[in-house]
Amino acid sequence: MYHDHFGLREAPFTITPDTNFFFAHSSHLEALNTLLVAARSGEGFMKVVGEVGTGKTLLCRKFLAALEGESFVTAYIPNPYVGPNTLLLAVADELGVVYPARVNQHQLLKEITRFLIDTSAAGRQVVVCLDEAQAMPVETLEALRLLTNLETERRKLLQVVLFGQPELDVKLEEARIRQLKQRITFSCRLQPFNRPDVEYYLQHRMTVAGYSGAPAFDDGATRRIHRASGGVPRLINILAHKALMAAFGEGVHRVGERHVRVAIADTESVPVRKGRHRRLWRAFGVAAGVAGVCVGTLLWIGIA
Repeated sequence: MYHDHFGLREAPFTITPDTNFFFAHSSHLEALNTLLVAARSGEGFMKVVGEVGTGKTLLCRKFLAALEGESFVTAYIPNPYVGPNTLLLAVADELGVVYPARVNQHQLLKEITRFLIDTSAAGRQVVVCLDEAQAMPVETLEALRLLTNLETERRKLLQVVLFGQPELDVKLEEARIRQLKQRITFSCRLQPFNRPDVEYYLQHRMTVAGYSGAPAFDDGATRRIHRASGGVPRLINILAHKALMAAFGEGVHRVGERHVRVAIADTESVPVRKGRHRRLWRAFGVAAGVAGVCVGTLLWIGIA
């Protein structure tokens, strides 16, 4: 709706994990560099923990993209809330392992093992990334640990990176999987953005989307977004998107604090007294609709 108004090629604040918009925040960049060094040195288990919306999936995809073109075979498992056998099937499918139609767990393990040995002999490393790892059943985590027992004299045949919410740390404290916790050689934690980070982040995403000129969000808007979002990237994106809509509806080219207040009032995950702001949001929505109708009419007249 507001792309042309702000001179954008694409939406700057989508919540899908697009690596083109990766922001080199200190904790995210540190985690990425740690993962790359660990993967290239052949470590076994690695772990990245962060609260909901802090960018774990985007970091995972950035990490996998950075490994492309190198001597790696990678697999990405987005939903590991499955039993041990189903997880092994998912890993085999992602890696391109060929196995019989009616395969049991023992046969599947043999096929995966053969693939790992052959891949290592060809001078390549295998890395498997599991997103939302806090949801993995304990039995599945243990099966994953057993799979990583395979190693040469110099390195593991399979490297695993666990991406999860803080609940993953709680799960790893269970006595049944204490051996897995001992094998985690590198652990990173993603932190929310501080106030200057939010300012750079907003400008970064606007620039990547095609914006040029003075900062689109004034100091009051940036401050309010930081306070309301707690520095969580996903909430920042949601609030920034709605604030841009409100500014567009008003016909202005810079987002102010009042536009962010309206965005906050329309976002359920941000607690606020919403009565007056909801009315304002509806007013901005009406203005945006009227603007859209006017533009559409002018275009229709031009075409006619």
